[in-house]
Amino acid sequence: MWQTLVDYLTARRDDAEEWAAGRNALLRLPLLAYLVYAGLRHLFDPLYRSWFAGITLVFHEMGHIVFSPLGHTLTILGGTLMQLFIPTAAAVYLVLRQRDYYGFGVGGAWLSFSLWEMATYVADANKDALPLVGFGDNPQHDWGTLLTEWHLLNSCDTFATLIRVFALLVWAGAIATAAWVCWLMWRQRESAPPLP
Repeated sequence: MWQTLVDYLTARRDDAEEWAAGRNALLRLPLLAYLVYAGLRHLFDPLYRSWFAGITLVFHEMGHIVFSPLGHTLTILGGTLMQLFIPTAAAVYLVLRQRDYYGFGVGGAWLSFSLWEMATYVADANKDALPLVGFGDNPQHDWGTLLTEWHLLNSCDTFATLIRVFALLVWAGAIATAAWVCWLMWRQRESAPPLP
């Protein structure tokens, strides 16, 4: 089993090195710097909203519509499920279909930002202090409703903390991946085409 895992990781490393050849790290460093900055802001300020926040909110609201035929609980939970699914799907698509390992790191960072926003929303479940967006005059708090129905409302801060820890791990892995790919590009820069 371990040998299979080692062989798989070695193949991914070799593929990433091949993909990085001829690509320019300098073009990707500004986005990487922003992903580091935004992650640190999310880490220290639960109310911070990155450049990805608007698109994440759109997918969140779309999730309520997509999951609405599946019943009350999944309609409410669908927003969160969709806001986590889309960045995950983007990251997986980029690495499996495009062999874009840097894009995989960007998708992972987006997922971490989405998780941090989810944690803020979960932590607000028993406080109801965040402004809500919805499809009516009186939108319901997704996590306030779900945790109340599940008799777990008093555990919202614990759940939020666990989600934040997971978000930090995802973000660290995403940044490490994107930085490693930039390093591969930089190491092979003599074969990169010149900047226009």
